[in-house]
Amino acid sequence: MGTPFPNSKTLFLLSLRVLFTASSSSPSTAFANEALSQCLISHSQASQPITSAIYTPANSSYSTVLQSYIRNLRFNTSDTLKPTLVLTALHESHVQAAIVCAWKLSVQMKIRSGGHDFEGISYVSISSPFFILDMVNFRSVDIDIETETAWVQAGAILGEVYYRIAAKSKVHGFPAGVCPMVGIGGHISGGGYGNMMRKYGLSVDNIVDACIINVKGEILDRESMGEDLFWAIRGGGGASFGVIISYKVNLVRVPEMVTVFRIQRTGEQDATEVVYKWEQVAHRLHEDLFIRLVVDVVAGENSGEKTVRAKFIALFLGDAQRLLSMMSERFPELALQSSDCIEMSWVESTLYWTNFSIGTPVDTLLSRTPRGLTHLKRKSDYVEQIMSKDELRLLWKRMIELERPILTFNPYGGKMGEIPATKTPFPHRAGNLWKVQYATNWHEDGDKAARHNIELTRKLYGYMTPFVSKNPRAAFLNYRDLDLGVNHNGDESYEEGKVYGVKYFKGNFNRLVKIKTKVDPGNFFRNEQSIPVLPR
Repeated sequence: MGTPFPNSKTLFLLSLRVLFTASSSSPSTAFANEALSQCLISHSQASQPITSAIYTPANSSYSTVLQSYIRNLRFNTSDTLKPTLVLTALHESHVQAAIVCAWKLSVQMKIRSGGHDFEGISYVSISSPFFILDMVNFRSVDIDIETETAWVQAGAILGEVYYRIAAKSKVHGFPAGVCPMVGIGGHISGGGYGNMMRKYGLSVDNIVDACIINVKGEILDRESMGEDLFWAIRGGGGASFGVIISYKVNLVRVPEMVTVFRIQRTGEQDATEVVYKWEQVAHRLHEDLFIRLVVDVVAGENSGEKTVRAKFIALFLGDAQRLLSMMSERFPELALQSSDCIEMSWVESTLYWTNFSIGTPVDTLLSRTPRGLTHLKRKSDYVEQIMSKDELRLLWKRMIELERPILTFNPYGGKMGEIPATKTPFPHRAGNLWKVQYATNWHEDGDKAARHNIELTRKLYGYMTPFVSKNPRAAFLNYRDLDLGVNHNGDESYEEGKVYGVKYFKGNFNRLVKIKTKVDPGNFFRNEQSIPVLPR
């Protein structure tokens, strides 16, 4: 039988696809933008107008809306591929319209909640055309102290969540990140960790319900989506499965007053000895105590020559007297003094951990204005064995040579060692001593500076190879790293996805793929590191 002649609808859709793949300088681009805009309008509800939420390049506010939630300047250049439009959805029906139109017009849809994806995956693409579904207006935080729960929408930022909880209770909090401007949608769906994880686990360990819109445009809660999908969106990356609207979280108990401290030691002050002791005790201390270690390169106070600086930053869910007693017994090498300890409310500690000065008004947590945007590169690792003093000294030497990259060690133990690796997609549980973040920031513009600083980060990552997890060398999804692999979402999608998937999810990867294949068999929800479907 011969190939049937396409009908008028098919021809129309084919012509639109040609228009959408035209270059940004093509005269047809404006018509393509209009076609997507009109599709969104025609599929929205009259009672919920969508027009004011659509920003195309012809709109004077387009650049402002696009750039307002770009948190990595590497992806805010004139050469960065721009979206066809940005849809700042105001209602669930707008999200449904976006899904329908993206499917009809074969336009990739990127989902952005806070814009903190380290590789810009939520707002840039390696292929065109694409548009951004921006969840910035989905920011309600509904606290119920009586049930000790809260419904939090995907576009809310962590600071808003912390502020709203504190406004209702002095003895409740939520275990999540230490950067208050991170969006809830990406943070929780990727795992979400913070300085209470040794006490209460990750953010995903405290989720009891969720609201998601699937590829069919259906609005689902935990009961209607089923336990498999509910499992997947708690650490498996929500954007691979649908559009997260909100999560219902369990609040956790915190004391009215907590204690924080920040102490530093340089190479001239026996930093190696103190760090070596931290390695041995940080993951074994009482679960109320979390001590992060940050290592960078500075000029020595005495010699002026480059040396390493080890900064110990702590949150203790208790008073200073109890903390001092604990540290004197378990970690005397740090020489913690009462003058180092600062008692404050839990919500005030979230500002302290973001390097705000003591006394900063708590409503600062509501700010969405970024502090000190830079170009950046991040990578991650997990450590399962203690490094010797000699190995630490060699690491310091390598860091001094590279100078710019910073290492952050986040201790595990406590609750993190009690939760099974299969409980959620996040698999990095018992057996890990701490997680490593490699961080390089730079202010210089241009490809040359980017290549140089990214290479510095890769060199330090390469040097750490003997000291970190193996088979696979594990990584943290929320510390997105395209060095681990890129999915082009073609015929080799599964094989490409497996390369990075086993690093992020280890043994949970196959279950995620099966769930993805069931709920989104056409791979509509996709990005450069999404969960692939099973090969046909």
